[in-house]
Amino acid sequence: MAELVPPEVVTVETFHDPADPPDTYMFAEERAMVESAVNKRKREFATTRSCARKALSTLGHLPAPLLADRRGAPQWPEGVSGSLTHCHSYRAAAVAVTPHVASIGIDAEPNSSLPEGVLDNIALPAERELVRRLLLMLPDVRWDRLLFSAKESVFKAWYPLTRRELGFDEALIDIDPRARTISAKLLVPPPMIGGTPLDGFTGRWGAESGFLATAICVPGDACSPARHRSPGPARSR
Repeated sequence: MAELVPPEVVTVETFHDPADPPDTYMFAEERAMVESAVNKRKREFATTRSCARKALSTLGHLPAPLLADRRGAPQWPEGVSGSLTHCHSYRAAAVAVTPHVASIGIDAEPNSSLPEGVLDNIALPAERELVRRLLLMLPDVRWDRLLFSAKESVFKAWYPLTRRELGFDEALIDIDPRARTISAKLLVPPPMIGGTPLDGFTGRWGAESGFLATAICVPGDACSPARHRSPGPARSR
């Protein structure tokens, strides 16, 4: 993940959960959030927050609960932007100070095909054609899954700036297989960030050790007056 973000972003990742029970490395407030969850969910929840606390410590923050809003987005300390991700056998956190990075979105996925029918539900016609072409060119990368990952990273970068939902059909993703970059063109009215409309996002993608990863970082000169807008209806992610 560190290769996909600028140097001012701190990343911590792991391919293993600690051997200790997850309750032992969560704060009481965090344990309450996943009290009724199965053990697998508790472990991924606890380990990503452990990664986040390690990353935050490099920015001078003491260990503290990392809670979530009503739609599950992490509530970072004042002056910090960040993002979490987890998938099978992988957990990661990325954080930065907001004068440098206004918003971050990271996502990791297994390098395997999406379940049947999912691509049609999350992709626009132009994106489905892009995936078709890329699979013919470079079949070792599951481009349908990478497209999904890119949309997740875009959403994670968008939401803290707007507190509004963004549907899968409201951003058009492009993927450059050679430069390993991604871009997203917003198909909804853009938020005004620092007096400038933010009409899209750019980022990077990677593939390694059976995983795919994407990352979006919004530069810190995109200040955040839109953070104070009212949230829209929640969507599970």
